[in-house]
Amino acid sequence: MKIEKLDATGLLCPLPVLKARKRLAALAPGDQLHMRADDPAAVIDVPHFCSEAGHELTDSRVEDGAELYVITKGA
Repeated sequence: MKIEKLDATGLLCPLPVLKARKRLAALAPGDQLHMRADDPAAVIDVPHFCSEAGHELTDSRVEDGAELYVITKGA
């Protein structure tokens, strides 16, 4: 399993999700994207994006003042 990291802090909606989509496109199913974001809308946008795109939001937690999203790429 490959793990990619994406720092989307300082970016506002819809940029965190757009950057996540682009990064995930280059990954294989089962790989993970660890994305940090501090946009308040990301708490709604990221789970919705994962649900719509067939990815799994494996974990989300506050870490160092930003939300950390662990997204596992779907098939």
